[in-house]
Amino acid sequence: MEGIEHRTLNVNGINMHVAEKGKGPVVLFLHGFPELWYTWRHQIVALSDQGYRAVAPDLRGYGDTDAPKEVTSYTYFHVVGDLVALIESLGVESVFLVAHDWGAMIGWYLCYFRPDLVKAYVCLSVPFRPRHPKMKPIPTMRAFLGDDYYMCRFQEPGMEDEMAKYGSEAVLKKILIDRKPGPPCLPKENPFGISSDDKLPLWLSQDDLNYYSTKFDQKGFTGGLNYYRALDLNWELTAPWTGVKVNVPVKFVVGDLDVVYTTPGMKEYVHGGGFKKDVPMLDDVVVLEGAAHFINQERAQETNSHIYDFITKF
Repeated sequence: MEGIEHRTLNVNGINMHVAEKGKGPVVLFLHGFPELWYTWRHQIVALSDQGYRAVAPDLRGYGDTDAPKEVTSYTYFHVVGDLVALIESLGVESVFLVAHDWGAMIGWYLCYFRPDLVKAYVCLSVPFRPRHPKMKPIPTMRAFLGDDYYMCRFQEPGMEDEMAKYGSEAVLKKILIDRKPGPPCLPKENPFGISSDDKLPLWLSQDDLNYYSTKFDQKGFTGGLNYYRALDLNWELTAPWTGVKVNVPVKFVVGDLDVVYTTPGMKEYVHGGGFKKDVPMLDDVVVLEGAAHFINQERAQETNSHIYDFITKF
């Protein structure tokens, strides 16, 4: 972690915390839920050592970045607007993009809205999801995956209070170490309960967990949950982009135990031609055997190699 610099930039009307290291072409890293810039600690060091300027912000709602309270402040337009302003503030015309989980979703829309700003995109875990004009996201998920599906549960106004009862550390530990394939569900009874047998994996130390939990103790989970709560609003706002393809070079990397990849229908989309149809410049799909959702931490060296090997083509 030595040599990583931290600063706060004013972008798109909010104060954004940014961690960065190195000199050279910019690699912009976007984290997911429930994470921070810190999820990219291994990649920041590795890519900066290889001649790149690694930049990892806390996205709006997270860590040391401002967290507007309104759900309507978390649309793709707001968050992509933050990134456009961030890229401009870095003094470069375009960046290499690397993103995971919710960051990957935002990454797709940065590529969608401003392909001129992205040289190439290494996407981890979450493939592009084309907008279906007749299927609003949350009602569709509720119909196919049930009320306990985590994205449906996150719509509930009292979810923050439920998380607070368990404490940030327990909630984060439960999510980060879960390796059960398939769509995640949060039962009404004991959704974030952990047992004494739930040990931290080798890739996540107690110090790592402490860093995450300290920041979520300070900020809370509302900002992160608001991304999920804006899904239906995003569906309404992005109607003009129905059918538009993503025209950026892409490499997709996922673990074979990943909760998104093992959701019904996802493997068929990724490998059956649908993904390539929607993302014509999809260059490669890599499936890491025995890896779960948080591959940039769990399989850091492999992830670093996949990023470096791809971006050096451009």
